Amino acid sequence: MSYSGIGGQAVMEGVMMRNGRDYATAVRLPDKSIHVEKRQTRFDGTVINKIPLARGVFSFVYSLYLGLSTLMYSASFFEEEEAKPKNEKSEGLQMAGILTLSFVMAMALFMALPFYASRIFSLWTDSPQLLALLEGIIRILVFLAYIWFIGRTEDIRRVFMYHGAEHKCINCIEHGLPLTVENVRKSSRQHKRCGTSFLFVVLLISVFVFMFIRSDSRLIQLLLRLVLVPAIAAISYEFIRLAGKSENACVNLLSKPGLALQNMTTREPDDDMIEVGMAAVEAVFDWRDFQAREKGDGECHDEGCQG
Repeated sequence: MSYSGIGGQAVMEGVMMRNGRDYATAVRLPDKSIHVEKRQTRFDGTVINKIPLARGVFSFVYSLYLGLSTLMYSASFFEEEEAKPKNEKSEGLQMAGILTLSFVMAMALFMALPFYASRIFSLWTDSPQLLALLEGIIRILVFLAYIWFIGRTEDIRRVFMYHGAEHKCINCIEHGLPLTVENVRKSSRQHKRCGTSFLFVVLLISVFVFMFIRSDSRLIQLLLRLVLVPAIAAISYEFIRLAGKSENACVNLLSKPGLALQNMTTREPDDDMIEVGMAAVEAVFDWRDFQAREKGDGECHDEGCQG
């Protein structure tokens, strides 16, 4: 499998594809037409992307920002007509508020809850390593329950279908097939560079990292866990980056849990959704040039081929 360097994300009734600094959001409008908006990121990350570990923290934070902004953009097409128009400043404040609230809720649900729940077992064991292991198991179970729960709502179910369309489009290109609805439909909806795999790797690595935290204060133990999140994200990013480019048997084996989890966060898309994903790809990526380069029939001039 070739490495195209293109990445994406599902949004409300649409798909966002990113290639270098360019990213495009394609949305299926209520009138069934496809609206495509192409933009450039403010930060190209050229320097920091060359620094191992640091690039993982940058990518994690900026992906959250870009993902939320494109999600809000796609959702704006389905707001009530009576809604008052928002200026750039109010949108920025709203995004900051949502990011802050999301961070607090995530830390409470995936950090504080598993940590304190695992301390119940201190009645039977005082082993820090065993407690950290139990905490990790509880954290993974909470994460799986959360994904299952939100996936049962109609809106998120459709987002997961668009997520599947995004993966299928990228897999279609990277396996050397022309980007058509028929070829995309038969492509896999699993991809090793997926954010779902990244999050699962974060959960697994955190189990081992948290085993080395030593403190008699539970508050300090919890705070140290929060402080270590960027470092864990950086390590996880390097693994996902490697997995996306490698067909090593060991790397493939370690990637399997994340790929299996994608069965929960992706669904089979319909042809209309596939067309939206294709429109997003076409806006930012010359897949014909990429495939010609991979076959040795020509040179690739697209930034995404430089992986």
